Amino acid sequence: MPISPFIAGLRFGPLDVAACSRLGAGPRLRAENQDNLLLIDTDGDAAWLQDQAVQRRRLPGWRRGHARLAVLDGMGGHGHGREAAEAVVAGLLALPPCATGAELARRLDALHADLQRHFADVPGPRPGTTLTLLELRADDTPLLYHVGDSRLYEITPARAAPLTVDHVPATAYAMAGLLGEADWWRQVHGEHRPQIAQAFLLGNAFADPTRLNDPLYELSPLNLPSWLSGLADRRPLALRPGASYLLATDGLWSCSDPVGWAGQWPQLLAGTADAAAMLRALMAAYDAHPAAFFFPDNVSAILVRVPGAARDETALPGA
Repeated sequence: MPISPFIAGLRFGPLDVAACSRLGAGPRLRAENQDNLLLIDTDGDAAWLQDQAVQRRRLPGWRRGHARLAVLDGMGGHGHGREAAEAVVAGLLALPPCATGAELARRLDALHADLQRHFADVPGPRPGTTLTLLELRADDTPLLYHVGDSRLYEITPARAAPLTVDHVPATAYAMAGLLGEADWWRQVHGEHRPQIAQAFLLGNAFADPTRLNDPLYELSPLNLPSWLSGLADRRPLALRPGASYLLATDGLWSCSDPVGWAGQWPQLLAGTADAAAMLRALMAAYDAHPAAFFFPDNVSAILVRVPGAARDETALPGA
């Protein structure tokens, strides 16, 4: 079964970027890799997965200096998970560089609706995929767009802090005032609960928990509890000098001790020379755990290393 090698060598200006996607770890591997990822560099050179193998091409007319990064976790339990993720990547390859958050949201919401129509005749339940995306604008703050339970982390020498909110039932309960801050962090980041309340193409169960609604439901300061309001789904996101950023699917932390495992990341990434070395160190530690530690799942990750010296840190939610 094809497993993608580490992807590096693309040009992202001052940012150092590396990526990988794989079936998982240990003897209990999934039958196929239903994850995907996309990297489009500042020259318009793109890399992604098709039929579980890395593809590369240059995008004609790409705006020089603009870049795009995304990870996707196709929902295999709903059928056609790999195909759903591949379809979203194909849409992202055709999506022009977006200058504003409003444009990015409008185009991605339209892609979501188009793909729902495209998959309408597929037998069985509607497929879906997570999508965690960074739109890296030339000479402007990056834009985050997030759907599902893949995550973006900021990793500094002191900690690994999530910058996204998982779209899971626990978040719906928190939004309704039925779950407090400590219990939400314990359930979402301290336990393995493979449930989802929203996915790209699939739709959402936030608007009405009793049914699956077609549109996407944006989590924002208007509907999130105050202790999560700084982690809105769609927002500008400044990258801090000296920090690293990890976009990853949930196979990377689907384990018996998610908090303890994520707590090792700052030390694992310390002292390495570049993004590729950092990601290799992280995946080597992933492989070194006993087979029973991780639950069977695909793993995809993009690591972004920002040059410069780390500054004094401001506490982030959940830190």
